[in-house]
Amino acid sequence: MDNLLSKLDPIAAPLGRLFLSLIFIGAGLAKVMSGGEGMVAYMESAGVPGFLFWPAALFELFAGLAILVGWKTRMVAFLLSGFCMLTAILFHADFADQMQQTMFMKNMALAGAFLFLMRFGGGEFSLDNRGASGDS
Repeated sequence: MDNLLSKLDPIAAPLGRLFLSLIFIGAGLAKVMSGGEGMVAYMESAGVPGFLFWPAALFELFAGLAILVGWKTRMVAFLLSGFCMLTAILFHADFADQMQQTMFMKNMALAGAFLFLMRFGGGEFSLDNRGASGDS
């Protein structure tokens, strides 16, 4: 089994980055395309100022793209981990609602995955590792 897992090593990091990035690229792109319709009111109902819509939407999109290509992976992963924890607490901490509890746990799981990515870097096929002096 270890031999099979070793053969998968070179694709594990790029696939992991792909899977982690998709939710942020998709969500960020959807938010940007919507222009904030409905989302600003939702943010404000949770006590978050509506003017933070655009910075949050653009952060999700560009951070997702950075993770996808492995650019500044450790720093972006650290920021996304914090973003996931913050959004879990602000928007999904209603544990009486099963869906919100699931969303909370999903965000916390993503935060944990980003902490692993912060610790170990972008791995193979990342822009960080294109040269010996890259910031992985």
